[in-house]
Amino acid sequence: MTDFSRLLELRRSVRDYQDKPVPTDLVRELIGQATLAPSSGNGQPWKFIIIGDRGLIKRLSDESKKNIVSDMDKNPDHPSRRYEAALTNKDFNVFFNAPCLMIIAGPSTLYSTRVDCALFAAYFMLAAADRGLGSCWVNLGSHIRDEGLKREIGLPDDHMIVAPIIVGWPKTIPSAPERRQPQILKIIEG
Repeated sequence: MTDFSRLLELRRSVRDYQDKPVPTDLVRELIGQATLAPSSGNGQPWKFIIIGDRGLIKRLSDESKKNIVSDMDKNPDHPSRRYEAALTNKDFNVFFNAPCLMIIAGPSTLYSTRVDCALFAAYFMLAAADRGLGSCWVNLGSHIRDEGLKREIGLPDDHMIVAPIIVGWPKTIPSAPERRQPQILKIIEG
């Protein structure tokens, strides 16, 4: 087991994977470990969809790209505009051809769903790094609107996708990008 400081250094956003499947049992173990994440009122609202079918992962990518491009057409200031060249490239896969996609979802009406699921995602990605796996939260992949596709992946009608996370055996671990100095707004001591 990796010490925590080293684990923080190892956890990188990996987008280049070996052509090797990730065993579903291993993903289930990581999910089990990550359920130790805190959640509001210990509600643990997270639910999971594990997809190892690359054809389906590509279809989810295409659906998400289509919807983001449509949103950009309606809003010139759309925050995904910086990805426009990639999103309009038919060969670009927002999930980087990863062998496994794990979707974290939660109830659409619960106030804390996004925060609770984000905390779970952080724990999951750290657990994956500890096992030698790479991962990356791909928010561009969360724009699935086709009802048939949502049914196909098992997303309940009253749930939303919070964190699509790709998982795989990394070809390499990228270096950490430069970090800004923390901005402490104020320190109040007693």
